Amino acid sequence: MTAPDVSVVIAAYNAADTIQRAITSALAQDGVSVEVIVADDCSTDATRQIVAALGEPPVKLVSLGCNGGPGAARNAGFAAARGRWIAVLDADDTMRPNRLARMIAAAEGADAAAAVDNLDVLHQDGRTERMFPQDLLADMPALTLPAFIDSNRIFRSTHNFGYMKPVFRRAFLLENRLTYDEALRIGEDYLLLAAVLASGGRCTVVPEAGYLYHIREGSISRVLHLDHVDAMLAGDSRLLARFPLSGEAAAAQRRRTRNLRETRAFLALVHHLKNRSLGAAAKVALGDPLAMRHLAMPIAARWRRLTAPPIHHKTAASRAASSSSTAQDLALKNKG
Repeated sequence: MTAPDVSVVIAAYNAADTIQRAITSALAQDGVSVEVIVADDCSTDATRQIVAALGEPPVKLVSLGCNGGPGAARNAGFAAARGRWIAVLDADDTMRPNRLARMIAAAEGADAAAAVDNLDVLHQDGRTERMFPQDLLADMPALTLPAFIDSNRIFRSTHNFGYMKPVFRRAFLLENRLTYDEALRIGEDYLLLAAVLASGGRCTVVPEAGYLYHIREGSISRVLHLDHVDAMLAGDSRLLARFPLSGEAAAAQRRRTRNLRETRAFLALVHHLKNRSLGAAAKVALGDPLAMRHLAMPIAARWRRLTAPPIHHKTAASRAASSSSTAQDLALKNKG
C-alpha cells in the first residue's frame, strides 16, 4: 500500500460533538494524500463509536488501554502513522482545504523538519480573529529555537508561538527519536517542537492562516496550578539534559526558567493569601519579590475584557488529549 503524503493525528477525549467535523476537514485536504489517525484516550462518550463508523481506510482508530494524557495519545497516533509528514489537529478544531499542501510545499522547499502556520480563531457568534499578524510571520521565514523559547513565557504580552500546530517530517522524528513527553499534561506541545529545533531541525513559517481554532463562548478555563508549573520545569530539565543549549537559546531558556519560577512563587503567594496564611505569604514574597508585581494581573485582565475582549479558551469537554504549551493570563486552553 502506498504511503500517504501526510498522516493527520487527532488525539481525542470525549470529543463526540466535534470529532466528525475535525475528521471531515482533514479528509478534505487538496493536493495531498491523507490518512487520519484518531488516538482515543479512553473517552467515556460516543467518540470511538463515531470514528469506528467512518471505517478504514482512510480513518484509523487507535484506542489507548488507559487514559495516558495528551503525550501518550499523540505518541500512539504518531506510532501508527505511515505518512511522510505528520500533522497535529485537535479534536475540536478544523483546517482549511489548502493548508497541508501549502505547508508541506514550504517545508520541502526549505528542506525543513517542520512547518507552522497562522491560526484563525472562530467564535460561536461568527467573529473571526487572526491569532498572529500576518506581516509578523512574513518577516520570519523560519522559527528559531531562541524565538520559540522566548515566546513561551507566562504573563508575556507578546505572541506565544506555542499555540501553533506543527506539521512534522516523520523521518526526522524517527531518526532523532523524538516523541512527546508523556509525563506532561501541560506543555507537551512546546517540548516536542523545542526538541525538533534543538536537534537541528529547521521549522519554516507559513504566514497564511490554515488552522481554524474553534472556541466556545463562556467556557470555563483551567486555572494554572502549582503542579502544572512544577511539571513544566521538570519537562524543561529533561529537555536540557538531552539537548544542552548555548548562546541565544541558552539565554532564552534562562529567561523562561526564571519566568516559570516567578510564576510558581506568584501562585504560591496567591494560595497563601486566599488561605489567610500571612506568614507563609510573607515568606514567599521575601523569597521572590518579583512575584508581588503580578498581584495586579487579575485587575488588568478584567480591564482588558472591558476594552478589548481577549481570545477565550476551550472547554473541558472539548479537549481531546491535547493542551496548549503554556498559559496566558493564568488560564490554559482546557481540552481534557
